[in-house]
Order: sequence, then C-alpha cells, then structure tokens
Amino acid sequence: MHKKTDSSPLEIEEVYNDATTLTMDFCSSNGIAALEKECGKIFDPIPHHVVFLNTDGIVTLCNKKMVEDMNTERNAVIGQHIKDILQLPEHKVLALETISTGKEFRNETVLDNHYGIINTHIIRDEHGNMLRVIYTLQFLNTERDAERFALAGRIAAGIAHEIRNPLTTVRGYLQFLQAQVAEDIQHLFQSLLIPELDRANSIICDFLSITKTQSIQAEDVSINCFIQDYIKPLLLSEAHLNNIQIEYILAPELHNCRVESNKNQLIQVFLNLLQNAKDAAGDKPLHIIVQSMLENDHAKITFSDNGIGIPESIVSYIFDPFFTTKDTGTGLGLSLTRNIIHNHRGTIKATSSCEGTTFVIELPIIIDETGTHS
Repeated sequence: MHKKTDSSPLEIEEVYNDATTLTMDFCSSNGIAALEKECGKIFDPIPHHVVFLNTDGIVTLCNKKMVEDMNTERNAVIGQHIKDILQLPEHKVLALETISTGKEFRNETVLDNHYGIINTHIIRDEHGNMLRVIYTLQFLNTERDAERFALAGRIAAGIAHEIRNPLTTVRGYLQFLQAQVAEDIQHLFQSLLIPELDRANSIICDFLSITKTQSIQAEDVSINCFIQDYIKPLLLSEAHLNNIQIEYILAPELHNCRVESNKNQLIQVFLNLLQNAKDAAGDKPLHIIVQSMLENDHAKITFSDNGIGIPESIVSYIFDPFFTTKDTGTGLGLSLTRNIIHNHRGTIKATSSCEGTTFVIELPIIIDETGTHS
C-alpha cells in the first residue's frame, strides 16, 4: 500500500545531490565501481536505509544503517535481490518499478512490512543509460509509535472518566444491598456480581498502566531465589492442568546477585509470558525453558517455548498496545509486560521461528560500594 506525502527529508535530497555529483565525476573516467566505493563513505552516517541496485534488482551497495536494522553483515546483503531482502513480491517493490519503467518515486509512503517514506533515483551514464537505482527508506516507526501511545492515552483517559466512576458507584450499592437480600442472592452478589465489577475495573487499570511510567515499590531480590520460590510453584499448577513441561536452568553465579523488583509485578510478567506460550502451542506438548544467566552486570532471563512461533512480519509489533492476532483478548498482555520491565529499568525482546519463541529479559543487578554484585 502506497500513498504520497508532502514531506521532503533533507537527508534524502543530500543523498541524491551527492550521487549526481559523484556520477559526473567518476562514471566517465573511473567506472561505477569507483562511484560506489566513494558513495559508501558518504552514506554510512545517514540514519536511513540507502541501497544501490543494478538493472537486475541486485544490491550492489548498502549503508551501515540498513545492515544494522537487519542484524546482518554487509556482505550478506550485497549480491541479493531486493525483493528477497524486503520479503515482498516484485510488484510491491518500488525500486523494481523504477528499474522497469524509468519512473522515479519521491516521498512515497509505504504501509507494507515497513512504515516509512521511500525515494528512488536513477543514476545514468553520459549516454543516458541506466547504471544504478538508489533506493532509500526513511522509517517512521518512531512517529507511528508516538501517535499510537498518544491515542492509547486518550482512550484510557476516556475510559477511566466515563466508566470507572459509575462502576465504583454500582459496586458500593451492591455491597450495601448485599446484607438486605435473601441468602442465596447474597451468594450471587459475592461470587459473581462484585467480582465481575472488580474484573472490569482491573481491565481499566491495565489500559491506564500502558500509558504512563509508574514508580514501583521495590525490594532487593535474588533473581534465582525469586524464580525458585515464586515462579516455579506458581507455574506448577498451570503445568499440571495443561500438560506443560517446564524446565528451569538457573546460573549458579546469579545466586547471590540481587535486583530491585516488585515481586507481584514480575510474577505478572511470567504469567503473561506463560499465557502467550499457551496461545501459541501447536499440536505437540508444550515445552518451556526458563533460564537465568549473568551478563554485563545484568540478570538475563530467557523464557523459551516450542510453539508454532510468531510470523516474522508481526514479531516487531507484539509489544504494541492493543495488538493481537487472537479473536479474543485486549492485546494488552505483552504491552503490560514490557511496561513492567521498563519500570524496573530493564529490557525485554522477542525472537521467534517456526520452532518456537524466546523472550529475553534483562534487569540491572545491584552493585555495592565496592563495585561488586550484591
């Protein structure tokens, strides 16, 4: 999906100006190889993807930002077809349309696997023959995320104002009436009506919690002891009920290392990850591995499952508020999980394949005055 935008990023114009100047200086005397060598020095500092393609759609040059975002090496990209790199069919790759038609694109917004602005520019020799097509992509993910979180904040504030207060009023009247009704009706109040109102209020709190950074009431906790004493017993009942095998691998060097944490919030993180694993379970019995290790003054905890995995095209969106591939659910579980970890000054990332998904959590370890782990 493409649409025009009126923006004209300065960096992109500089790319084309530099390329045009270098084309005139190098192509006639030194050839296209010299041009690409010179361009590489200029394009690496640019914070957007810059790619050179030959007339077959093969990558002949790419800048540092592109290989960093792809988590690969430059040599692994050069020589590959652009459609394979972008994982898009040919008709959706604007650079290939430029090669086949000679039409250049300016500030074209794309909403396919990526969200950003694409430009293409043709480099020609002195006879007007096409030598290369420059393809640039300026990601707008940061702007998109900011807009999404702002929208989430407005929605949450509206829900809190319009629903939360009436729920509190209704709950208060139910408690007042509970003592004045028949005993069998009292049981209904206590076991169903009031708990359902509390559940609705809890959902509203979840909406609110994704829109702001919250201070945590923290205590120093040994991460290994926390997993052994809290997480393991808590997940044991779920494992028995759902035929799940859970394996724990705890690094001995972490035994005396402590982190600042709110136990209840971290418990919620593991419950959310378990629910995610259950939702992604395939036909085979679910096997989960919880592993801890010490890495660069951080406690690193991995939570891996052998489920069906998350499609590569959506794995970068799973922590977004309201994002879900399920028919039920609010799409808030993993967003709340990330928010909790961030409030603990930590990070959480996900990798996935057809063999399962791994979540990696890193929490800073408390360093005492002597510079050692405590």
